Parts: sequence; C-alpha cells; structure tokens
Amino acid sequence: MSTATTAHWHAIAETLVPETRLLIDGRFCNAVGAGRLASFNPTSGRPVAELACGTSEDIELAADIAERRFRQGVWSRMALRDRMAVMLRLADLVEVNAATFAALDTLEMGKPISEMLSIDVPGSVLAIRYLAECIDKIGGSCPTTNSDALHYMLRQPLGVVGCITPWNYPLMMAAWKVAPALAAGNSVVLKPAEDASLSAILLGKLFLEAGGPDGVFNVVPGRGDVAGKALALSDKVHKIAFTGSTGVGRLMYRYSADSNLKKVSAELGGKSPQIILDDAADLQKVADWVVGGIYGNQGEVCSAGSRILVGGKRHDEFVELFAQTARTKFRPGDPLDPATTMGPLVNRAHQKKVLGFIDIAAEEGATRALGGEAHLERPDGCFVSPTLFTGVRPEMSIASQEIFGPVAAVIRHDGLANAVAIANDTPYGLAAGIWTNDLNSAHAIARDLECGMVWVNGYMNGDMSQPWGGWKASGQGRDKAIEALLENTQMKSVWVTLNS
Repeated sequence: MSTATTAHWHAIAETLVPETRLLIDGRFCNAVGAGRLASFNPTSGRPVAELACGTSEDIELAADIAERRFRQGVWSRMALRDRMAVMLRLADLVEVNAATFAALDTLEMGKPISEMLSIDVPGSVLAIRYLAECIDKIGGSCPTTNSDALHYMLRQPLGVVGCITPWNYPLMMAAWKVAPALAAGNSVVLKPAEDASLSAILLGKLFLEAGGPDGVFNVVPGRGDVAGKALALSDKVHKIAFTGSTGVGRLMYRYSADSNLKKVSAELGGKSPQIILDDAADLQKVADWVVGGIYGNQGEVCSAGSRILVGGKRHDEFVELFAQTARTKFRPGDPLDPATTMGPLVNRAHQKKVLGFIDIAAEEGATRALGGEAHLERPDGCFVSPTLFTGVRPEMSIASQEIFGPVAAVIRHDGLANAVAIANDTPYGLAAGIWTNDLNSAHAIARDLECGMVWVNGYMNGDMSQPWGGWKASGQGRDKAIEALLENTQMKSVWVTLNS
C-alpha cells in the first residue's frame, strides 16, 4: 500500500460506491423524512456523496431499537469470549478494508492518504483490538466486612450509549468512542460528523459482517443541531460520548440535565502549550517535534500544540529552525498523493475562519514569520499554508482562542515559573509538551500544569495504554486505555445478609 501512486489512489476514489443510508436494526434505510445530506471534497469543492440525513425521528427509532436489543441481552449478555471474538473480527475487517477507509476519509475531510494509512486506520484497528482484549478483564470487588454479610460490587453496562464524533478523525474517533461502549456490553447509536460520515457507516456495516447482532450498533448521519441534539436529549440513551468544540460540549451537559441526567464524557477544545526551556538539547529535534505538534492533520487537532513558549536565550534560533523545518516538512498538496503531508481544511467556512484569525493576529500586533495565506496554487481547495506568528502576547486572540488550523503562536517566557503561569492562563486544559534536559524541571512542570496529558521531550506520541482527555473547558472523561471501558459501565453494590 505504501508504494501506491497518486494515480492509483485517484482511481480508487473514482470507483468508490459508498453506502449512504442510515443503519438501524441491522438494515440500511433512508431517513424517515427522506432528507439528504451532501458531502463535499474540500480539495476540489466537488460533491463526494449524498447521504440520508437523519432527524429526531430516526434517532429515536435507533435509540428504541438499541435499548430493546440491550434488554434482550443479545450483546450485553453474550458470552464474553464470544463478544470479544466479534470485536476482533471487526478489527480484522477494518484492516482488510484499509484502502477504502483511507480513501473515504481523505475525500471527505482532506486528510493526507499517507496519514490515513500510517495513523488513522492502524490506530482504529489497535483501539478495537485493545478494547476487545479488555472485555473479560473488567473486575468487581468483594471488600471484607462483618462475618454476617457478604458485600460485593459489580461493573455492569449502562444501556444505550450515544456517540457523537467529529470530522477531524472520522474513523479513529468513531473507533475510540464505539469500541469501549461495545466492549462493555452496551448498545450504540453513532451520530458521525455531517462533513464526514461515510467511514462510520462502513464501520457499522463491518460490525454486522463480523457477527454483531442487529440493532446493537446503529449509525445515523445527520445535522448536529437536529440529530445530535435529539440523541443527547433521548431518555433511551444512558450516556453521551462526545468529541467536538467546547461550545457544543456545554450543550451536551445541558441536554443531559434537560432529559434523564445521562452520563456525559466530552473531549473538547484545547489551546495546548509546548514549553521549551533554555536547557533543551538538540534544538533541531525539538523543532521537528513542535512543528509536527501543530501542523499535523492541518492543525485540525484538539490537542494541537499551538502555543509555543520559548525561553529568551533560545528564541531567535528556535524560530529560525521552526520556519525552516515547517517549509521542508509541510506543504499543502493533493491529499491523494502519498507524498503530501498537508491537505485542505475541512470546508470553505472553516478556511475562512482560520484566515480570519490570521488577519486578527496581524491587527493585534503579532509578526508573521511564516505562511498566513490560502494556497493560491489550488484555489478550488480549502487550503491554508503553515503559519507562524512571533511577538505574541498571551492576551492576543491567536494565543487565547482555539483556531483549529495550521497557525502557531510563539510566546517568550523568562523561566520555569513564568512558563507554567502562561501555560495555565487559559480556560482549556487538554495537553502540553515540555522540552528540557533537566529531570527535576520536567517533573515539576508536569506536576503544575493544569491539563489532562503531558508529554516530555515528545508530543502527541503514546499508545493505547495512555488515557486521552482533558481538564477544565477541555472536557471530562477519557478515551483510550482501560479507563475508557470503565467509563462505559456503572457500579452496583450488593449486600447479602448471611444467616448465622
């Protein structure tokens, strides 16, 4: 697959005939109201597909089916090793269909095909396998108590889990949400992002091919303010697993309060700092990591390290290395070309928003050191060149608001304490990176940072053992690791009085 040419991938893209209907109760169907949802290629602006657009009626139908299947026990009470076997077969099928998944997500949201094949598809397969292997590892407990009683605690599934996923990692975020919910024995209704739903529908189809029971995994594409809202308000849904903006995340909690007080896990926005201390060794290596931490996936990453805090002694040298590295490693291009490292942004509206932030940064007095424009060689696409601003103050819009694009802001700091203060001066708390050669400084900063994930001398690396999620306005709950599985269960305490 790695040796495939651009022509090869365009040929695959042109011959794809994706399923575009809703998946409810093991069958594909049109929306109740016959509504349609257009999907567009952000590289060319041309349509990719026209999908069935689910409404509140479709969501309620899917939730009702999912709840019925849960109570029937076709999945929730399936023998654990049998449930595990289904999920492992699902992982195998995702792997077999890697080229199709890669092409679908590249067409709908512009992600480079090379990233799909090296990150998204393998990461999705790993997530499904990891959670499958956890199925029979869920443990209860039996605390010691008085001799006239037996007290034990059980972990049991919640019921129906509603998953609402974003467009920046369509397949992988679906896997991160759906796999732990299914592994715990829940039924699922997945509402994928309206800009990128095709890979989610295929994932649901493969679950059935793997032997999953009808109605356990349902997929309902639709608009967020209609289908997503209906899912979060449904009394048949017992948890919402959401990844998206902080603004919409707040709505998820409101909808929970307005309905059945369902559990909510939410991985939301971020404005993550990368802290470079003056003692950081091999500044070129640091630049390589930091550049990847902001420009990977076009900067459309909640954990993008967009605030780069640099010590005064290394500032000028680092900025020069950063700019050189970015020019070399990230150039916008055709995402179906395996050599491309940066695709377009997801749609024209988002491109306009990102370019607007760039204009505001200049107006507020920041200095543009790199990029800052649409990719003029491809005017039909939603491209934005890798952008770097220096002379940024923490209160500037570019340093305080999530941009969700390839825009980096360099902020000077004057030492460890000042760096931590700047890093924490944000409502967000998703992730952070630390670059230092001093072990004590690394641990002290990691302790004091107000965020859910910290990388030392690396950024956005890790594996499935790493819980993923944030603090503060970056959300609550965790994806990945055993924590994700446990968050799709509930605790039951059983007290048995023993006859003497």
